[in-house]
Amino acid sequence: MLRSCPNWREDSAREFATSRESYRHPRKNRRTGGSKEQEHQLTTTVSYDLLSRITIVLDHPKNVVNIAGVTRVMQNFGLKTLRLVNPEEFDPYRIEGIAHRSTDLINATTLHGTLQDAVGDASFILGTTARARTAGRNYIRPRKAGALLAERAATDKVAIILGREDRGLTNEALDLCHAVMVIPTDPGHPSLNLAQACLVAAYEVFLAVDGGEHSLPRGRRASRPPTQAELEEAYAAIETGLHRIEFFKAREPSAVMRTIRTIVSRATPDLREARLLGAIGYEIDHYINRKQAEHDPDPTP
Repeated sequence: MLRSCPNWREDSAREFATSRESYRHPRKNRRTGGSKEQEHQLTTTVSYDLLSRITIVLDHPKNVVNIAGVTRVMQNFGLKTLRLVNPEEFDPYRIEGIAHRSTDLINATTLHGTLQDAVGDASFILGTTARARTAGRNYIRPRKAGALLAERAATDKVAIILGREDRGLTNEALDLCHAVMVIPTDPGHPSLNLAQACLVAAYEVFLAVDGGEHSLPRGRRASRPPTQAELEEAYAAIETGLHRIEFFKAREPSAVMRTIRTIVSRATPDLREARLLGAIGYEIDHYINRKQAEHDPDPTP
């Protein structure tokens, strides 16, 4: 037997009226105030002081385009210090043309004759390689490397070394490293270019510093969970609506409603969402009533 849901008219009307008002006047209805831009702005917890202690070192880079790619990555992830060891070419004008708005970083870039000179002020050095070699080294994956860099950069200067495009880091360069990051790739195509390898390292350290999930945009504040009585009202309204559109004509109502209950229970809706579900059934019922009244008006006495 179908149950009537007298509360749905009042509740749904209030819900939809509030929604319409919010869309028409988005600023007026905000609970916390602030501009629209501030509402959607990421809440960042990144310590740029910490990131300033991380140096990217390119050892004998060959291609200015790759240097520009690394520059762009550094801008994306808040890294400010770039050092080049005997680059085959260094053209600030071309780099800025590829990595736009990078003037400050390019102007601060320094050239070095030896790798030892470029990493001399670092107390922790991370190397990068496409594969673990036979020599016994401290190989780590990118996620651990990011956490380790963030931990050490909290108090000391650290450096990330990337080797030349065709050969990577030499064994002598790896000897300077406290740890070596191995980026897992397809064995058939294991090599990454400089910008790609730098991107992986920069992303992981930025993620470790940023903290991850809490910096995402905040959604609306959830309302309280619905009581069982409120859920039953929603189910009754949905069942009424499905009957009105003859959804159960070739289906067993109890089986369908049991499935709907399972879906809703899995979703764990809040009160507003549960009311919206019920309002859908309510609106179906009343829409059909209105259409029937239009086609079958009451006889005139």
